Amino acid sequence: MINFYPGEPQEILKPAQTGFVVFTLLMALLINLLPWAGWGLWVRPDFVALVLLYWCIDQPRKIGFTIPWLLGLLMDVADGSLFGQHALSYTIVAFAGIALHRRVQRFAITPQALHAVPLLLLNDVIVLVIRLVAGSDFPGIWYFLGSLIGGLLWPLLSFVLKLPQRPRADAGHA
Repeated sequence: MINFYPGEPQEILKPAQTGFVVFTLLMALLINLLPWAGWGLWVRPDFVALVLLYWCIDQPRKIGFTIPWLLGLLMDVADGSLFGQHALSYTIVAFAGIALHRRVQRFAITPQALHAVPLLLLNDVIVLVIRLVAGSDFPGIWYFLGSLIGGLLWPLLSFVLKLPQRPRADAGHA
């Protein structure tokens, strides 16, 4: 990791448990399916894409391409949208996250968030293009606000998802 913040300690994390990764992805899917209304629709990031991108960068060998595809199909069915649009966008974002994971992991959390925003925007652009080709109207520039909010949530998400990986402090060695 490139240390942009002198004095920031480097930590060695335990590997992520597969069950925890699956749990976080299912929770992200459930959060996406909450009945958002008003401004919540505009500022809500695609939580599945956000958590999926995090795991593709942090644990690329645990994710692959089948999980994004299946999550995308579930999202399409639950959202009642054109079948395959989220599956395609999540798979492309997963590919980008896996391809860039070594680069992004070398940075501290703020530059990581700056890498995540374009990938989240890519997710939104893919879904938007598919919807426009299918005949929907352009929703407006506010459509992309969720990706920027997702970038702002990246440090918090990273902190929360790394909590189970941090070794417990041994009370006897304090």
